[in-house]
Amino acid sequence: MSTRTSDERGSVSIVMAAGVAVVLVLTMGVADLGRVLTARGRARVAADAAALAVAQELAVPSGLDPAALAAEYAEANDAEIVSCGCAAGTFEALVVVRVPVGDLLLVPGSPTIDARARAVVDLPAADP
Repeated sequence: MSTRTSDERGSVSIVMAAGVAVVLVLTMGVADLGRVLTARGRARVAADAAALAVAQELAVPSGLDPAALAAEYAEANDAEIVSCGCAAGTFEALVVVRVPVGDLLLVPGSPTIDARARAVVDLPAADP
C-alpha cells in the first residue's frame, strides 16, 4: 500500500490554473490579431477607393478638389487621410490613410494602421 505525502496535495490545481492562464492569454492574442488584420483590410480598401476616385477625377476632371474627394472616400470607409499627393493637372494619385484599430486586449493604447495606394492615369496616346 502506498502512502501520499502531504506535499503533493493541490499540485494539480496549480498546474491547471497555469494552463487556464496560458489558454486565456493565447485567446486574447488571437482576438487582438483578428482585430488588427480586420483594420488592415479596412485601411487597404479605404486607400484603394480614395486613390481610384482621385485618379478618375484627374482623368476626367469635374471641377472637384482631388484632395477633398480622397478625404470623402476615405471617410466613407471609416478612415482618415494622412496625405494625398494628388495635385490637379497630374496623372498620379498617391494616398495614405489611417484606420484606428481600437482597444486591444494585450496591447495598451489605441493603435492605428496606415495604408497607402497609388493610382496612375494612363491615357492613350493620340495618333498623328
